Amino acid sequence: MKRLGAVIVAGGIALGLTGLAGCVSTTVEQPPACPTGQEAHRTAQLFFGRNIGGKPGVSETEFQKFIDEQITPKFPDGLTVIDGGGQWRGDENRLIRESSKVVMIVLPTTRDVGGRLEAVRDAYKARFHQDSVLLVTQAACVSF
Repeated sequence: MKRLGAVIVAGGIALGLTGLAGCVSTTVEQPPACPTGQEAHRTAQLFFGRNIGGKPGVSETEFQKFIDEQITPKFPDGLTVIDGGGQWRGDENRLIRESSKVVMIVLPTTRDVGGRLEAVRDAYKARFHQDSVLLVTQAACVSF
């Protein structure tokens, strides 16, 4: 996945995204005022492309092994995996599409979360020869 822009379809929902994968905002978002019974947390969505060298390549088994070895040890409290599809304009203004996996995590309140997310992104890029893994974080009200 070189860039993830335009539209990502995850679980039948189209998400409009523009810009380069992995871009981070420098603004600090205030925690939401949560309703009774919910707590302010942050969530992360990681978008993993499954093509290798422009061709389908990361199998379901390989992706599950990556979750088991890289994500679960860093975020053992749980996560959700959604099948998706992404597209962007590649070299020579050519439209590129690929299947993807979206991993959603309610982040723990510890300070080392950013480092763990970056470690997951770096591991995926290295293992599956990806240029990027899109990361989106946001404030959320959560009830467990």
